[in-house]
Amino acid sequence: MIGRLSGQLVAKHPPWIVIDVQGVGYELETSMNTLVALPALNESVSLFTHLTIRDDAHLLYGFGREHERALFRALIKVNGVGPKLALAILSGMDEDAFMRCVRDNDSKALTTLPGVGKKTAERLIIEMRDRFPDWQDKWEDGSNALLALEAASGRASARDSLADAEAALVSLGYKLTEASKMLADIDPNQSTEALIKAALTQRMNG
Repeated sequence: MIGRLSGQLVAKHPPWIVIDVQGVGYELETSMNTLVALPALNESVSLFTHLTIRDDAHLLYGFGREHERALFRALIKVNGVGPKLALAILSGMDEDAFMRCVRDNDSKALTTLPGVGKKTAERLIIEMRDRFPDWQDKWEDGSNALLALEAASGRASARDSLADAEAALVSLGYKLTEASKMLADIDPNQSTEALIKAALTQRMNG
């Protein structure tokens, strides 16, 4: 089992990244919260990982915080929730925000996430509620804010950034027209990561 990778960040193609570890390039899929907190290309990075083995592929997922990986692992145990939906949930809110939704029975907030309908939101709340006492004790020093967005260097053109951000949102489950609408009122002169972050935050805030 691969539990953590430390190396050089050599590629970012949301939601995919590549980390070079002593000459071996590991391709990982990440949540948007992890992606926007990554350093610039060719800088050192260390991520917690989760490996999923299927008949046709070995899939590696990367997380900036151990808490985020723990929530991902808990989510994929919920009936009807696979890795793609779990990443979409973690891209729309961090673990503290998700915990508040479960504790407050806030299914409405969960349904703002792509792929989460009313029934799925209710199932998430029911199946996850009993797990929170242990998590609260373990994560009592956790921040309620989303992962900090680090300044990105080597920005692409506004057109490229918008296209990449739109593609990343579509990969999370948003329809193309919906992704375009989410990005329409956001300053395009930002990095792809910043555009994704702004679009998801705007979506959550209604």
